[in-house]
Formats: sequence, structure tokens, C-alpha cells
Amino acid sequence: MVTAAAPTVFDGARLLSWARRSATELERRRVEINELNVFPVRDSDTGSNMAHTMKAAVAEAESRGAGASVREVAEALAVGSVRGARGNSGIVLSQFIRAIAQSVSEGPLSAGDVATALNSAVQFVDRAITDPVEGTVVTVLRAAAGAASDVAEGAPLEEVADAALSAARAALAKTPSQLEVLREAGVVDAGGAGLVILLEEFVGEVAGRDAASAEEPEDHEPHSQPAELEVMFLFSGPLDELEAALTHMGTSLVVARVHDTHGKVHIHSADAGRVIETAYAMGEVGDLRLEVLPPTPVTENPERLIVALTPAGSLAELYTEAGAVTVEPGDDVVSEVLSVVRRSPATEVILLPNGQLDSRQIGGIEKAARAFEQTVTVLPTVRLVSGIAALTVHDPDQPLSTMAFTMSEAAGEMRTAAIQRGEEGLVVVTHGESTPASDDPCEAVAAACRRLLEHGGEQVVLLYCPEECGEFDTTPLAEELGVDVLAYPADGLGSIAELGVE
Repeated sequence: MVTAAAPTVFDGARLLSWARRSATELERRRVEINELNVFPVRDSDTGSNMAHTMKAAVAEAESRGAGASVREVAEALAVGSVRGARGNSGIVLSQFIRAIAQSVSEGPLSAGDVATALNSAVQFVDRAITDPVEGTVVTVLRAAAGAASDVAEGAPLEEVADAALSAARAALAKTPSQLEVLREAGVVDAGGAGLVILLEEFVGEVAGRDAASAEEPEDHEPHSQPAELEVMFLFSGPLDELEAALTHMGTSLVVARVHDTHGKVHIHSADAGRVIETAYAMGEVGDLRLEVLPPTPVTENPERLIVALTPAGSLAELYTEAGAVTVEPGDDVVSEVLSVVRRSPATEVILLPNGQLDSRQIGGIEKAARAFEQTVTVLPTVRLVSGIAALTVHDPDQPLSTMAFTMSEAAGEMRTAAIQRGEEGLVVVTHGESTPASDDPCEAVAAACRRLLEHGGEQVVLLYCPEECGEFDTTPLAEELGVDVLAYPADGLGSIAELGVE
């Protein structure tokens, strides 16, 4: 923990001081980080790239002169880091600094600013990297952001800085358990190690401690025999279109945006000529750099928590009453889920996606959770109504493996449908197929129930939008169908109704 008496105001001068000491420490430990660099390629330059990028950021900020505000310094650091970014790690670092620039105000840096910046950095880095991999700097950054957010409200800056650093260190130590190439090499992630250094220097700056004395850096050895090229350049033009065009031309594609039409592009490609030609054809290219790369390496009765993805409102209340902790889908849903899991004392976690997460998000959660002590099991609940079916059969006294099977079976055996509004009227969606339905929502629901019951069933579970269906009276429907009908109003459902037959 930070125990030294820290200065009370973190202004522009102190933000620049943090950047300087970070640049110095990254340079001092450059070789140490380089030696950790085995992913995505074993090219031993992560430390060098981060040190160069941070040095470029500091140079740009120093050019603004004394007396600059926190925002002015942060914006200068962001511009300098994007322009000077080298390598995948430099691109990631530039997005980290960009997040700081977009999160601060004209006044002194606050605890809330730090939490906001870390969470924004997670989103920026996730967007910049075409295929984010857990067990890397992304995981370490997300852990720091979650810890900072947990304590930010009402806490002093020192406490938030400490929390972020502690979580980052813990996540870094567990990266080998998430990424096979790290485990085989017996190292932690190099980019994550660099991020920890930035947070260490931030904690030191906040506490008012002197920076570590600089030592003469060791010489950096040249690259080994190349197998492909690393291509980097500044680009002005349609960045989204360029990113789409380059997706299949190589690996490690990263696009660091200053704004929607200007940024820095990084890619590893065996067809660098095609990459460059494509970029020149689509916009303006500057500061083009090519570097050879070596071949790419071949790339664990407890308390139990149930986490359910549900829209906010009555449906979340229904899941909560049934014993689940709910998370509302959103732009940062992966971090939200991981934060809920990390804060929980439970050693076992069951996640109900309920059709609210895509495969990439589910994969991100599963891989990131390997750094936690808990066992996280994701169940195949494809709709909100199938999540309810799974939840109703949960028995906390049964072993996790037994419950995962039982709950998955309950969700899988439920035949489901959704009533949605299409371009030409209402449609019933079952198994990805859409069929026209009555324009009357209640009649459309009844027809869908009849169709699902053609193959048998004893009960219908119905989630309906009150604005579309009004006060849904289940009595006539139950009498017509000859089965029990359980109906729940569900605001924020995203469709007119969801129904399941058991």
C-alpha cells in the first residue's frame, strides 16, 4: 500500500512528470521486457517499442511549454504516442494514453478520472486489436480497470492507484495460465509487464516518491532471420474501410485512431507490398516503416454464483428473485461480467448468456476468468426464456458438474420462439427461421404457442413486452392450449415476446 504523504493536487506538471519517469523506467528495463517477448511473435522488441513510444509522447508534451493543464498535457502525450508508436505494444500504449486524454478535464486529475481512463483504455485497445487475446496486456488492463472502478467512488487518488496496480500485478502473474506460448516459455506477458511499470510509476508519482535512478541500458540485439514483415504507417482516410481491407492480409492488425479518419496502422504480413499498395490507394500514407520478423511460434460444498445477462427492468428483477446476479448488456459487458465475478467470494460461477453475448465476448470472458480463483462455467442459454428454464432447476447443494449438465439440459429441451416486428409486419422466429404472423401481438403469441405444442409439452413460459401486448390475460390461452401458461411482463425485451415450451 502507498504510505508516503502524497501531494494533494495532481496537475499537468505532475502528469508530465509521470510520463517522464515512465519513459525512463521503460528504457531502463527495456531488455528485461524484450526477453519476455514471445507473443504474438518471438521478436524481442516489446520493451524497445514501448520505450520509444513513451519517449515520443514525452517529447510532444514537453514542446507545449510549462504551465499546461492536465488536459493539455494528456492530449499532447496522446498525439506524440500515436505518431511515435512502434510495434503492436507501442500501438496499445498509444491507446492507453489516448484514453487518459479523453477522460481528464481542465482541473487536477481525480480518482474518477483514473477509473474512467482505464475503462476507456480497455475499449480502445479492444477496438484497435482485430483479434484480442486473453493472457496479454488486454487482460492486465481489464483487471486494473475493474479494480479502479470498484473503489473509485469517494476514494482518494492514492487508493485507486494502489488498487489498479495490485490487480494488474495479480493478473500479470497469471497470464501464463491463459496463454500456452507463455506457459511453455516460462514467462509472463511482455506488454502486460510494461503496463505494470506504467502503473508503478503512477503510484510513485501520486505518492510523491522519487523515480528509480536510471541505469545505462543494454544494447538491443538485432532481429533474427525474417519470415514476414512488420508494416507500420500513419494513415489519413477511411480507417474503417482500410481495416476491413487489411484483415485478411496478415496478422496482429492494430489500428490506433486519433479520430475516425486519421490514425496509425500496424500489421504483420508476408505480402507487405499489397498492404502498402492498398493503403496508398485508399488514402494518404506517412511515416512508413518496415521491419523484418522471425517465424511465429506455435501457439484449473463451495459457494456458487449465477450471473445472468438481462436487460434492466422487470426481467432483471425476475432473475434476481430467482437467485441470479444480473448484468445489463452494453459496450463494456465483458469487463462488467468479470468485475462481478472477481468481487464475488464464490468459488464456482455459472454464466447464463441468454443470447445477449456473441461468441467473441463469451470467449473473452472464459479466457480472462482463467486468471481468477473461481471456476467459471458458461451454459448454452440462447434466449432469455431458456435462461429462466435453466435457473428453475438449479440446486445449490448439487455438484457444479451435475448442475451444469442439468441446467444445460433444461435450457436445451425448451422449444423457444420470439415474436418480432419485421419490415412487413410481425414474424415468428424459431431456429433462425422467420415466418409471417398475425398483426395482433396476442394472436401472434397464441399461434406460436400452438405451433410449439404440436410436438408436445406441459407448460408455456411467456415473456412479453407490456407496451405491445398490454395486460396479457393468460386464462383464455391456457384454456385453449390445455397447458399451464406462466407469463411475465418484460420491459427492455428487444422483441414483442419470447416463449418457451417445456
